[in-house]
Amino acid sequence: MNVPASASAASRATRDFATVSVGDELPTLTLAMTPTRVVAGAIATRDFMPVHHDRDYANVQGAPDIFMNILSDTAYCSRYLTDWAGPDAIIKRLAIRLGVPAFAGSTLTYAGRVTAVTPGALDGLVEIDLRVTNDLGDHVTGSALVNLPRAGATT
Repeated sequence: MNVPASASAASRATRDFATVSVGDELPTLTLAMTPTRVVAGAIATRDFMPVHHDRDYANVQGAPDIFMNILSDTAYCSRYLTDWAGPDAIIKRLAIRLGVPAFAGSTLTYAGRVTAVTPGALDGLVEIDLRVTNDLGDHVTGSALVNLPRAGATT
């Protein structure tokens, strides 16, 4: 799902609402949860809780390692959606629920499925169920509402 820098512009184009159907599966994304990624996410979101950057503190709290914060989860879910939908798509709603932690050293797998489509004159709304798993089970579950344009539609 990661688009290499040499990928053509067409591969990064915004998805056309007319090409989306209920039941469509989004391509999976796997993301290695490195210690650097955990710490960088915490710093970027100004979450200085030690369980996100101090392994010894996390151990004292009962965790085997540092773990990702919810703001980073929200950001990576948004990235997953926009990687699929394209740069002109608009995430109208994202609702997620945390499950098992994402500890440093784990791998997250993102998956999604289109559950509803609502056409408009120039665009359409796409409802997507999300699931992010790791070796412990469901890390994040939720849903999103994404606005996609129709190709060739003009205002």
